[in-house]
Amino acid sequence: MTGTILFDPLLPWPVLAVLAFVVVGGVTLALMRGLSGWALRGLAGLVVLAALAGPTLQEEDRAPLSDIVILATDESASQRLRDRPVQTTSTADALSAALIARDNTEVRRVTVPDGDEDAGTRLMTALSDALAEEPRARVAGLIAISDGQVHDADLPLDLPAPLHLLLTGKETDWDRRLLVKNAPAFAIIGESVTLTLRVEDSGAAPANNGVAPLDISVGGAEPQRFNVRIGEDIELPVTLPHGGRNVIQFTVPEADGELTDRNNTALIQMNGVRDRLRVLLVSGEPHSGGRTWRNLLKSDSSVDLVHFTILRPPEKQDGVPVSELSLIAFPTRELFLEKIDDFDLIIFDRYKRRGILPALYLDNVARYIREGGAVLVAAGPDFAGADSIFRSPLGDVMPGEPSARVLEQPYRPTVSEIGKRHPVTTALPGAGDWGRWLRQIEVDARDNSVVVMEGIDERPLLVLERVEEGRVALLASDHAWLWNRGYEGGGPQLELLRRLAHWMMKEPELEEETLTATATGQSMRIQRRTLSDSVPPVTITGPDGTVTELDLTEAAPGQFETLFEGPDIGLYRLENGDETTVIGLGPAAPKEFEATIATADILGERVASTRGGVLRIESGTPRIRTVREGRPAAGRGWIGITPRQAYETQDVRQMALLPPWLVLLLAAGLITGAWLREGRR
Repeated sequence: MTGTILFDPLLPWPVLAVLAFVVVGGVTLALMRGLSGWALRGLAGLVVLAALAGPTLQEEDRAPLSDIVILATDESASQRLRDRPVQTTSTADALSAALIARDNTEVRRVTVPDGDEDAGTRLMTALSDALAEEPRARVAGLIAISDGQVHDADLPLDLPAPLHLLLTGKETDWDRRLLVKNAPAFAIIGESVTLTLRVEDSGAAPANNGVAPLDISVGGAEPQRFNVRIGEDIELPVTLPHGGRNVIQFTVPEADGELTDRNNTALIQMNGVRDRLRVLLVSGEPHSGGRTWRNLLKSDSSVDLVHFTILRPPEKQDGVPVSELSLIAFPTRELFLEKIDDFDLIIFDRYKRRGILPALYLDNVARYIREGGAVLVAAGPDFAGADSIFRSPLGDVMPGEPSARVLEQPYRPTVSEIGKRHPVTTALPGAGDWGRWLRQIEVDARDNSVVVMEGIDERPLLVLERVEEGRVALLASDHAWLWNRGYEGGGPQLELLRRLAHWMMKEPELEEETLTATATGQSMRIQRRTLSDSVPPVTITGPDGTVTELDLTEAAPGQFETLFEGPDIGLYRLENGDETTVIGLGPAAPKEFEATIATADILGERVASTRGGVLRIESGTPRIRTVREGRPAAGRGWIGITPRQAYETQDVRQMALLPPWLVLLLAAGLITGAWLREGRR
């Protein structure tokens, strides 16, 4: 039971202050006039002022409450290395038993779980949540069992009691890790980009020659090994082999005695993009669609266009002097012999043999195709005639052979059955509502070609073929420009040209047979594109060598897919028939393994601000002591808690110290006494 004097004034305190001033003034005046009852008058005024202040005696019946100690155990991924789990469990159990054995003490055990790979250890967040559930006035101490690698140490948190950090691990621990300091997400195909890597040793690393092996694998191929200096930045020039996603894996083999190899691998996924598409447009006889081709190509800022056009055929004789025919000679030899390999795409628009480009030049174009070049032929009536470029060295690489018939009648271009599966023509905008064309050149598709669009009576209209390393497309009509002019509603000429160009540039998203995967966290969506009606199951090989087979479901014509949840982070290899690919799930080295050596550097300042301490578990389980608040709460082999002396009020009683009757009696007696004393005098 405790007693406390409280005041509940009947008048505001400023008014009481004025009354007190009046009383003091009256007593002072009585003293100056020599009145013998001045003291009794002063006591009477003091009694009245005290009564107006309302003094009350409050008595409480209190029940003491126990102190609470929060014990947090770190169970993140880095805490599962070596003997750290045993250290954590045994120390937590021993401390919990010692605290429970103390009088008036309770223990709240908190687990810090393993968060996402990008979140790391959220120890301070766990302590904040635990404090939110407990009365702060009862918290006598906080104990964290961890390796000290905490990723939310800057969380603003007001701790009501000493915080102690008990470090797991050993002082002899050491680890080697691989860091990627600079890795762009995009790179231009054919141009070198510099990656910056670094191999670091941390902890009590053994003496060595300062060199570590580094394995580099591109696209899942066999790795190549190099020796690099430890502790120095490594600038590595890389040229991406193809467009789209390129996966590069760097690995430092595990050394004897290091803590873990989970941070010895760096997985980089870079997208290869083309700087600019270099196009050579060769126009033959001028026609209504010639300018359309030029305008379409010039409208794309990523296209560098060289337009070779024949405005005046050699057979034209009108008496104009040769010196006035042109200002300069067109560099045909330079374009078709010396610099032809600089072009990504060559378009022949209604071109026919007229003696301007010798057979040697066209033979060089055929060589350009076989060695990886791309040619698009937009055929007109000239393709069916005797001067057709088919009847030149280019004939051997054409995907279709003209029959010499030119069909002049309206028809609506359609996508063939196999074209519905081919990425060039699948899901073209507005399919079925395109405007009609008015002319088609009859061609017979060759055995190795693919007819993706058809015209009159299902005759081949757009034919594609792979020729050794290169690709050729034949459009058997010169009326594609009608779509661009909006004739009968028009059609997707620009989109069709874009897809054709990307297919001939071997862009991965336009390949007929591809196996791709896209990752979202630990999930991957596997997609298989094919011209076949079915595909075999996909084989997935995980980072640990585990093999999984999954069936693929047809999501659209020629497109099959499935979902896979990767159990581990790292590099996965996918195989489906002849197609293979690789993909990385999550970072190769999660945040938990960026640094693995136990340290007090991260939480040291926070611990010191609460007068707590940092101790290593390998030195033994610390003893528990009681310390006063504000005193150092840690020492050699011991940690302290501060008893809070919290209580619960069970009953409250109040009693007035100056009841009205007592005030009246005292005041009247003192005033009467003063009057009588002065009257006798």
